[in-house]
Amino acid sequence: MSIWAVAAAVLLVATVPLRTPRAGLLGGGDDFDAYRDGVQHVLAHSPLYAEPLIHQHLYTYPPFSIVVFLPFSWLPFGTDTNIWLAFNVVVLIAAVLLCWRILGYRFTPYLLAQSLLLSAVCTFLEPVRSTLLHGQINLVLLALVLWDGARGAASRLKGVGVGLAAGVKLTPAYFILYYLAVRQWRATAVALAAVVATIVVGWAALPSDSRQYWSGTFADSKRIGDDPLHPSNQSLGGAIARLTAPHPDSPIGHLPGNALPMWAWLLPALAVTGASMWVVVRLHRAGERLLAVTITGLTAAVVSPFSWTHHWVWFVPLLVYLVHRAQGNARWWLPAAGLFLLIGAWPYRFPMDLEPRIGLFMFPDTWAPWEVLANLYILLYAVILAAAATWVISRDRVRRKTVTDAAEPAPQQ
Repeated sequence: MSIWAVAAAVLLVATVPLRTPRAGLLGGGDDFDAYRDGVQHVLAHSPLYAEPLIHQHLYTYPPFSIVVFLPFSWLPFGTDTNIWLAFNVVVLIAAVLLCWRILGYRFTPYLLAQSLLLSAVCTFLEPVRSTLLHGQINLVLLALVLWDGARGAASRLKGVGVGLAAGVKLTPAYFILYYLAVRQWRATAVALAAVVATIVVGWAALPSDSRQYWSGTFADSKRIGDDPLHPSNQSLGGAIARLTAPHPDSPIGHLPGNALPMWAWLLPALAVTGASMWVVVRLHRAGERLLAVTITGLTAAVVSPFSWTHHWVWFVPLLVYLVHRAQGNARWWLPAAGLFLLIGAWPYRFPMDLEPRIGLFMFPDTWAPWEVLANLYILLYAVILAAAATWVISRDRVRRKTVTDAAEPAPQQ
């Protein structure tokens, strides 16, 4: 593992310097600037959701999130961004360690060293690189959910992490469906109670903003992104919008952003949710808890109305899982390497580009057959879900055959 990790770490550092435009780890933080500006709006008694913030960003998170970002408003501008970046790197390492914990590993100095190397590799994954560059909160939410996942089913605190994460950003609330599906009733109740607690705290602190948010603003996906056709929208709705839109070189041009009716996204999203829950329940029963939680996180990104690529940090636990399997069977290095290559933050330019493109999904969508890469994360998800479904079906078939063979009477001698 260490040789592969060191080689990959050297590769990522050599390929993407820290200050590469739109791909480095330093010099970004525009989303974090918006978080801080949201706090400043609240402190100035200005409406949180009524007008754009710095960089023309609209605030999209529940009011409770302001409580989380409040301490950073006490720091000098610029210093807060660097501290947030360092904090996110620490959180990434913690998330990797939590993955090993869910897999049943004991904490040792070797495991820590392995996690540090693997975390370095993960900083080259485009969703992680985008999260760090923009100062996003996705790694924190990932760690909160994994913190829940590392707890036993009987733990009284199981569900708190999911509830707190959902209080900061709505997407992690999807994991409550997972707890319901695997019949962890206490975790479901605790998660719901934690969500309600965040709403109460947010309402007590910001009653007017809470009223506006929960009366309809939370459902406006255009506040997250107003162009569903953009390849950075790696959601099922984005894929459908791109596949059904006229070719950009046609006289008709792209469809308007609101041309896709809700049912065209909602019905497939419900079907994907049902199929994924069928798979993750069987993975959970088979003891594959990390893979079950990971597929749930990936599904949440798929079925969300709009998912920026930095929402896909759930590729991190997937990579940890593949490395775990590879340590017992070298053939698993192939999918691990494939995942790394496909979702790496590769910078490249075409003659018409003013800035580098980052990630294979940014290939020009007019270059057949490369235009399929615009839906890269969705396609990867489909492969992952199909592979997991194939495994659980095969496992169930073997178990049924074993039970049948055991039930048959032994032949007479």
